[in-house]
Amino acid sequence: MANKGEEITELLVRWRNGEVQALDRLVPLVYAELHRLARRYLRSERCGHTLQSTALVHEAYLRLADQSRIEWQNRAHFYGVAAALIRNILVDYARTHRAAKRGGDACKLSLDAAVDVAERQEVDLLALDDALVKLSRREPELCRIVELRFFGGLTFEETGHVLNVSDSTVKRQWILAKTWIFRELSS
Repeated sequence: MANKGEEITELLVRWRNGEVQALDRLVPLVYAELHRLARRYLRSERCGHTLQSTALVHEAYLRLADQSRIEWQNRAHFYGVAAALIRNILVDYARTHRAAKRGGDACKLSLDAAVDVAERQEVDLLALDDALVKLSRREPELCRIVELRFFGGLTFEETGHVLNVSDSTVKRQWILAKTWIFRELSS
């Protein structure tokens, strides 16, 4: 019997090959993990935030279901794509909220999970996204590591597997990315 990761990978491949039922079997396997990630992101949001983790997961699911042309490699690759989609959803939501409030409160997201700083820092999600866009122009792989680790919740090993690099390379680049983002957000 295959482990959960292998089963997810098999279902992704079958889905990519056009088997619609594979997506139906895949969803229950990945739903809990996507929901956990969504709760983690939303835990540090500003008070009165109206986006709920279930709504975030459902929006991510709808966008993932639209990704049938992706050449899914494995479970880690799937969660990497999901991480990028979740980031986009949160940023879109923050932009919409900011526009509705005419520059009012922006979504706040704890940077602790992304950048290990001694004191707790609250960061504007739009500022974080802007920093990641700048980082992607300079060092696209560092940006991808942040997406996979922070928004995707992947381990160093899983991130290395998705990017086809060693764990030690991911760890080194993670430190560089955290430092760069911290400097960018502090300025």
